[in-house]
Amino acid sequence: MPRRHPDWIKVRPPGNPNYLRLKRILREKNLHTVCEEARCPNIGECWGHNTATFLILGDTCTRGCRFCAIDKGKPLALDPEEPRNVALVVKDLGLDHIVVTSVNRDDLSDGGSNHFAKTVFWIKALNPAIRVEVLIPDFKGDLKALETVVQAGVHVLNHNIETVPRLYGKVRPGHTYACSVNILKTAKEMRRDVLTKTGMMLGVGETRDEVMTTLRDLRANDVDIVTLGQYLQPSTRQLPVERYVTPAEFQEFKQDAEKLGFRHVESGPLVRSSYHAWSHVS
Repeated sequence: MPRRHPDWIKVRPPGNPNYLRLKRILREKNLHTVCEEARCPNIGECWGHNTATFLILGDTCTRGCRFCAIDKGKPLALDPEEPRNVALVVKDLGLDHIVVTSVNRDDLSDGGSNHFAKTVFWIKALNPAIRVEVLIPDFKGDLKALETVVQAGVHVLNHNIETVPRLYGKVRPGHTYACSVNILKTAKEMRRDVLTKTGMMLGVGETRDEVMTTLRDLRANDVDIVTLGQYLQPSTRQLPVERYVTPAEFQEFKQDAEKLGFRHVESGPLVRSSYHAWSHVS
């Protein structure tokens, strides 16, 4: 059975007017959000503030990460109207910062990078002043696919490493730490003005020393923004929580990471990659 959460992990059930409005709009346009698919605990707060992380390339992933609740299997064909539909919803919401992410699409020759670029194009075409943040997969290390996204006009290039190198086989089968770090490093080399960002979830078996070593490595590779949050088991099908990291420990990690020179550090039990994303670039 999943472990009972400690008292400091509490969220209000969603249901405010903005949440209900956004949910209706998403269903009308047949769009997905990672907020729903990954069962994010902050969905009520974020949707209440008229912000969401859009999930493109469908809702079925070709990888099998053991922490993630998104469906795995054979995806459906791409929806050619999805990029424009995302942009229309963004315009309707009147946002000034938007996050776009996706499932892994290893079945596509470009990993879905051109679909990302089309989505960014339409968002900026209909919302010229908006800041676009993308949270991308590793594209199996394909740097041409990475460049397609980097050069599409994104403001923030986010790719989550998720955990420390030692735990990749347990947490992220099919991925490698070296590939993920190279994605972040190369994105900055391709465009010095793009902000690079990554996130880690704690509580899956890592040690404090491993976290700090990883943070130093990320900073050495010019990563600008880092998010640290508590892993929460979405269902009995995913990895169990090894440990609940206390709020005091998260605060210590924040202070230590800031000393390393990150532009922004978001660290707390309920922090997720896109949590307060609009504040990370202000």
